[in-house]
Amino acid sequence: MKTTLKRGVGRGAHLNGNGHAVFPPGTVSSVTRYEQPPPRRRSRIGLAGRIVLVVFLVLLSLALAVAGGAYLWFHKEVAAVQAHSVDVKRAQKLLTVASPGAPAIALVLGYDARRGVEAGGGSRSDTIMMIRADPRTHTISLLSFPRDLVVPIYCSDSAEPITDDKINSAYDRCGASGTLETIKHLTGLDPNYLITVNFHGFKQIVDDLHGVWLFVDRRYYNKNVGTAATDYANINLQPGYQRLTGGAALEFVRFRHTDSDFVRLARQQEFVRALKEQLSQHFDILDLPKLVSAITSNVEVGGHPSDSTVLSYALFALRLQGGHIIQDTINAQSTYSEVTAPQSAIDQAVQQFVTPDPSVSKLANATALGKTLKTKHGAPAPKNTTVTVLNGNAVPGSANEASGLLAQRGYFTVLPPHGQQANAPTQNYFHSQVLYNAKVAGAKLAAIQLQKLMAPADVKPIPDDPALRALDPGSMIVLITGNTFHNSLTAPAPITSALVPARTPAAVRFDSQPGHEYLDPLVKKVPFKLEVPTVIEESSEPDTLPGDVPVRLYTIDKGYKAVTLVYHTGGLNEFWDIEETNWPDPPILGDKSFQHDLNGREFQEYWNGPHLHMIVLNANGASYWVVNTLQDDLSNTTMIAIAKGLKPMGARK
Repeated sequence: MKTTLKRGVGRGAHLNGNGHAVFPPGTVSSVTRYEQPPPRRRSRIGLAGRIVLVVFLVLLSLALAVAGGAYLWFHKEVAAVQAHSVDVKRAQKLLTVASPGAPAIALVLGYDARRGVEAGGGSRSDTIMMIRADPRTHTISLLSFPRDLVVPIYCSDSAEPITDDKINSAYDRCGASGTLETIKHLTGLDPNYLITVNFHGFKQIVDDLHGVWLFVDRRYYNKNVGTAATDYANINLQPGYQRLTGGAALEFVRFRHTDSDFVRLARQQEFVRALKEQLSQHFDILDLPKLVSAITSNVEVGGHPSDSTVLSYALFALRLQGGHIIQDTINAQSTYSEVTAPQSAIDQAVQQFVTPDPSVSKLANATALGKTLKTKHGAPAPKNTTVTVLNGNAVPGSANEASGLLAQRGYFTVLPPHGQQANAPTQNYFHSQVLYNAKVAGAKLAAIQLQKLMAPADVKPIPDDPALRALDPGSMIVLITGNTFHNSLTAPAPITSALVPARTPAAVRFDSQPGHEYLDPLVKKVPFKLEVPTVIEESSEPDTLPGDVPVRLYTIDKGYKAVTLVYHTGGLNEFWDIEETNWPDPPILGDKSFQHDLNGREFQEYWNGPHLHMIVLNANGASYWVVNTLQDDLSNTTMIAIAKGLKPMGARK
């Protein structure tokens, strides 16, 4: 066999430099053979990062599970307080649905469900209170009705009153719907929610909060031994700021046997204010399940509130600033067993209830101090502001209603020219439009002022729209009502002198003897310097009524002492107090209204509308409170004079 070897192939090929022949290339293949590089060694940092990531994912999963469970639980509990009794289900048909973002009114009925007696039958409502939450003015208004107030009584199926009787009898005669109808006819208001509270539940709710911190104005004591003089509920409370259990709190808010129904209402409103203070500052989230359980067992809410509605109202109340809970009362006359009030007095209380003005305390404070409240200048007065109102939401009568409301506030309203209908060219506005004439001096500032009454509303120059211009008679402002206008203005009426007490000389006398008599023996018993009142209300004396002790030394909280000195005025049943303590942060001091330097010392003021309810001096590592009567009977100037008259006593030896 003959073999031919070509150069470069086979054994005849050139050497590769290592003494070996170079072989021909292998068969072409799509498969490549390679070796995996050895794995990198994991650093400790990388390992820690993976552990953190795993832990994060586990915690996130748990958080999502807890959040989901909490939502389901919250949804279940909200559903549990929805109307379920026949009485409340019947009444909720009479409620008006609240508009989104608009103020909402709840009628609260407290009743005592006795054994064998169902709610709304055989028992009278012991508490009747309306609560109005206004997210636009950031206020909550309270209006209480004396239970002995004689009014026309309505039932849900009666066009005419069935009788005149005490207002709390409506619950006994016609259940919750009877009270609701009676209140609607009496006030002209349409509540959005109905809340009924069993007093047994009241006690349970307070106990689940571990009590409520409340200022008790005087000694309350009664032991029912079957005699005519003691034939009312047992009560045993000492004066001073203290934590009350559910039973003690209920005794406090229901007591009325040695004072009037009006003082009793003041105690109830004092409790509401104290409850808000405590929940805002000292609420333990771990108590929530037990508290909600107590609420769902004893409270019914008519009006179909959603989960988001309940949560939004709760957060709204907890975030309110000091002085934004407004307590309104009816100017009524009381006899031994009945309370009467003319309709004009009820209408006035309702007007204040629906137009709360938290700034009224600012003017009252300035008046009491003899100062002039600074006001903003530049915007024309309403009487000098011409406004043409057009309907832009297709709701019949909307423009006419807005014109009337603005006229009540002093604005000069002008109709469109040539008898044209007050309808805007476009009828689909969502926000109201406040359009100003840019050629008129002050028009923009006037529009900004008007916007506060119509919020939410947009402020713009009047556009160059021929159809719109044809409806403008040359007014400073053209107002177009939008879907957000609900036949009411969103800002309170201007402050009037009628709401603010005139500045009068303080009704006081200079007399330190009573204070020294009761405080001198305590100087060495407290770990802080006491202050003695050298100025007191002119008719007042230390409270030495039968069974009462005018001064009390006690442990207010663990590790802290307090002294309470009780005075009564010439009316005997009106009590005011001096409280002194080294407890640094009691809940009651959390919502101050103002702070002022008076004679070189800092005082904090706590106002209830136009009335100074409490003024506090902070000095020497302690606080010294002057607390007004439950009905704020002491004038604002008198309260300030008493506080300024506090003088240091000898230090503890």
